[in-house]
Amino acid sequence: MGGQYRITGDKFPRMRRSRRRGRLVLMVVASVAVLGVGGWGTLQLIDVFTGGGKQAAAAGPKAACATKASPSAGTSTDAAVPKPAQITVNVYNATARSGLAKSTADELKKRGFKIGDVGNASAQWDKKVKGTGVLLGPSSALDTSLPVLATQLTGAERRTEATRKGTAVDLVIGTAFKNLTAKAAADKALAALAGPEPTPASTPKSCS
Repeated sequence: MGGQYRITGDKFPRMRRSRRRGRLVLMVVASVAVLGVGGWGTLQLIDVFTGGGKQAAAAGPKAACATKASPSAGTSTDAAVPKPAQITVNVYNATARSGLAKSTADELKKRGFKIGDVGNASAQWDKKVKGTGVLLGPSSALDTSLPVLATQLTGAERRTEATRKGTAVDLVIGTAFKNLTAKAAADKALAALAGPEPTPASTPKSCS
């Protein structure tokens, strides 16, 4: 052919392979972008319907704070504390002072207790009680009647008899006895025994 043909004009043949390659790259980039946006949108929808991990985690401590902030109810003794009117007290004088059992029984009656037997103590106790007195009752009275009666005589010793029957309790007056506990102080102790104040639970510092 040796120069028989010449290229004339200002237009030259273009390479078709380059344009196809550019379109292919563009399509790949577009596909990746579409997939990325679609995946992100899917995650957002999942978070909306499930509540999101972060939101659920944040709700946990607040729920715990709400639980811990509530005050715990006050607890009384295991058995119900009876009222003085439900307790029968036998009063016995174990000292050499006469009339002490009657005057003590009269005062307990004014304070609402039922009075049973009144008199001198038996030989088991006579002149043998060194303190203010001994409060004696059945095993069932240990956490019921005896604590109530003890509010009326500070320092008295409490004892129970396993074989004892009935619900009545005894107050055996000792040689150190002077008077029953002052009524105002006894009433205050009785009120605290019947209904202790509730203790609020500690609140975490992170709660607002």
